[in-house]
Amino acid sequence: MRRRPHGLIPVLLLALAVGGCGTPAPRPGAGAGAGSGSGATSPSGTASTGTPAPPAFSSEITTVTATELGASWRPGCPVGPADLRTLKLSYWGFDGQSHLGTIVVHRTVADEVVGVFATLYRERFPIRRLTPVSDYGGSDDRSMADDNSSGFNCREAVADGPTKWSAHAYGQAIDINPVENPYLVDGDVLPPAGAPYADRTTVEGDGLAVPGGTLVKAFAGAGWQWGGEWSTAPDYQHFSRTGD
Repeated sequence: MRRRPHGLIPVLLLALAVGGCGTPAPRPGAGAGAGSGSGATSPSGTASTGTPAPPAFSSEITTVTATELGASWRPGCPVGPADLRTLKLSYWGFDGQSHLGTIVVHRTVADEVVGVFATLYRERFPIRRLTPVSDYGGSDDRSMADDNSSGFNCREAVADGPTKWSAHAYGQAIDINPVENPYLVDGDVLPPAGAPYADRTTVEGDGLAVPGGTLVKAFAGAGWQWGGEWSTAPDYQHFSRTGD
């Protein structure tokens, strides 16, 4: 067997003695203050709970085509596809989760609407669903029955008096949570599923439009008006830039 030269043994013993008395060098990648058994800390020194931060609010504004508008638009409507924009927006659902929805509005109010939804997202105001009325074949009744929040829809106003275009036909109105915030007109509750929420003096729950509440304040901050303040036929789901 090949033997190590005896002259190296004292040198090796001395090196081992010196190395054993010093402080171990930090491991690659080890942060300052990391110790055995200690949890990760935040910059403030508070122990991290490991709970991920909620998704940040996101928005995107794009143009829209007649094909994409489907049955919610037709020739002869007061505005054309070139005047409208599709908004993809983050919102909190009734399930407590972050979702991405879509709404169509007039190009002149697109930035305002993004601001409103950013506020609602920050406050975690719940919205049942957010999808264009084109997904319902342009039917406002079907959209409301599904508790869908929506914007543009080329239709006439549901009101007494002479026939006229709804503010939705201009892309300058938005309905939020129609079931929780029904329209009360001529003794009817629209949608009918909103009947339990018709008495606003006793109504309670999530997703409601109430005076001084998160939803009403968010739209008011953008200069929009609330149909819930109409004296003869309050429309609690309805917010518009024009007041119609």
